[in-house]
Amino acid sequence: MKELMIKPSIYKYGTAKEFAEEFKLGKGDLVITNEYIYNPYFGELNLGCDTIFQEKYGAGEPSDDMLEAIYKDVKGEHKRIVAIGGGTVIDISKIFALKYVSPILDLYDGKKPIEKDKELVIVPTTCGTGSEVTNIAILALNSRGTKKGLASDEMYADSAVLVPELLEGLPFPVFATSSIDALVHAVESSLSPKGNEMTRLFGYKAMEMILKGYKKIVAEGRDARIPLLPDFLTASTFAGIAFGNAGCAAVHALSYPLGGKYHVPHGESNYAMFTGVLKNYMEIKSDGEIAKLNQFIADILEVPVENVYDALEALLNNLIQKKPLHEYGVTQQDLEEFTESVMVNQGRLMANNFVELDKERVYKIYRELY
Repeated sequence: MKELMIKPSIYKYGTAKEFAEEFKLGKGDLVITNEYIYNPYFGELNLGCDTIFQEKYGAGEPSDDMLEAIYKDVKGEHKRIVAIGGGTVIDISKIFALKYVSPILDLYDGKKPIEKDKELVIVPTTCGTGSEVTNIAILALNSRGTKKGLASDEMYADSAVLVPELLEGLPFPVFATSSIDALVHAVESSLSPKGNEMTRLFGYKAMEMILKGYKKIVAEGRDARIPLLPDFLTASTFAGIAFGNAGCAAVHALSYPLGGKYHVPHGESNYAMFTGVLKNYMEIKSDGEIAKLNQFIADILEVPVENVYDALEALLNNLIQKKPLHEYGVTQQDLEEFTESVMVNQGRLMANNFVELDKERVYKIYRELY
């Protein structure tokens, strides 16, 4: 039985210049990135590569129409796709490393084969996605009002490159939402039935690094995160390795309709669901891996285990304030539609739940968080 796979080779460089020189970025490369990231760090290097700036095709998370618009503008042949950015850039780049890109809905509906025909290099510029070491690309399918993940070993990067320098300009709200996403990756993968002692080694270490970092930031102020950015970047990759093998589950599944309809940032929509899902797990089964996880987090937060979820929320509320769903504009009718969407579209994720959650339980969670 396969215990663990780490597909891309993982590199780490102190500066963007070191990375560009070592990887010989240049002609034949298509760099998909953001202008505000690329120009300060790579603009003066005269690399000679083709560039696509994602923000020119729309704000927010990756979508089917964003990807189709980019596809129309990509000219020429490329041997290598280089993603330098956050989750949006990375997920788009995974698709562009494939032989068949458009129409994108055909790819997500299984009507087109998933075949990789270009080398893929991923350089994350947030500390949350973990996507540099996973085989999943998640798009908002705007025509369908939801999000959907496409998973295939063809979409693993060949190289994952960590450059902490690229995180220094990350606004605090983006740091907060992305790192909370990494924390959720670590927790969900550690509770997954597909988890094992190897995947949990990465998941638990990621939790420890993130939560201890949060405590320092809360105690010393937001600027305390700057010297911790290498740790948060590493923790995000550890969490990516964990969930890339063991999977994410109901927190992500329930967050997708919220993000898809109301364009809530991914980490924030995960946080909106996070402890609500965990509390419902506990109502069904309070022993086993979840008891171990709760004690682990309680020890880090220095609270009694029975108060662990309240203490966790109190800590995270220092980064972004948790909001009830109605404050995002969610309606009572949405709760029914969201539930139906989860049960129909998110079977891949729901299969990784700590315990089975049926339709009634999913609706109950949404109601409690409303």
